Amino acid sequence: MSGPVDGGPRRAGEQARIVAEYRRRDGAPDSRYAADDPAVMLERAGRRALAERLLRRAGQFPHAGSHCLEVGCGAIGWGGELRSWGVAPSGLHGIDMSQERIDQARVRLAGADLRVGDASALPWGEAEFDLVVASTLVTSVLDATMRRDIATEMVRVMKPGGALLWYDFAFNNPRNPQVRKVTRRELLQLFPQLTAEVRSVTLAPPIARLVAPLSPALANALALLPPLRTHLLGVLVKPR
Repeated sequence: MSGPVDGGPRRAGEQARIVAEYRRRDGAPDSRYAADDPAVMLERAGRRALAERLLRRAGQFPHAGSHCLEVGCGAIGWGGELRSWGVAPSGLHGIDMSQERIDQARVRLAGADLRVGDASALPWGEAEFDLVVASTLVTSVLDATMRRDIATEMVRVMKPGGALLWYDFAFNNPRNPQVRKVTRRELLQLFPQLTAEVRSVTLAPPIARLVAPLSPALANALALLPPLRTHLLGVLVKPR
């Protein structure tokens, strides 16, 4: 059974704002987010490598029999990585508030269980998933109560001994008031019952967009410098 839903106007307003922002982003002709953009390729390679390392170190690397849920999966999210790591299509699950994004994901991830819905009231039972993924999700939620509800729901559907794979940015973008950072401190406060290993990752996008097309080697070298990293990636394990 899914968790409680706050049907008040504050929650409804926040949900409507998020959906409208998703539509605005998806409709913007911005090549910076294309899969073959050098800065995007740098980001994905860096986060994937760190995720593999932390998942293996925690004993949480997924396998063919794993059931993995991505909350806020978008049009594909981490589904490609999970498939390449050996997770079967029947083990892939996802939810997003955007019908358009879910329609695209169903084409790209045939056989996966993909649903339109609210991350603060997940339509799955307790302890169903070995791995839950939250990637650039919570920073899109400005309401603090809704953030806590989403965190509670993700823990609820996670199996004892399972894990959360987290990837999101830890610094505000002054040009985009529709998102708000999640610092390391807030991340740990959202999941106080989980054991966490969290690392900084991802070269600051403005620097990556400038350097990566000219010199991938230099961009990779700069990404090794913690002061230039803007995101946090963590594996947070639920006690057995």
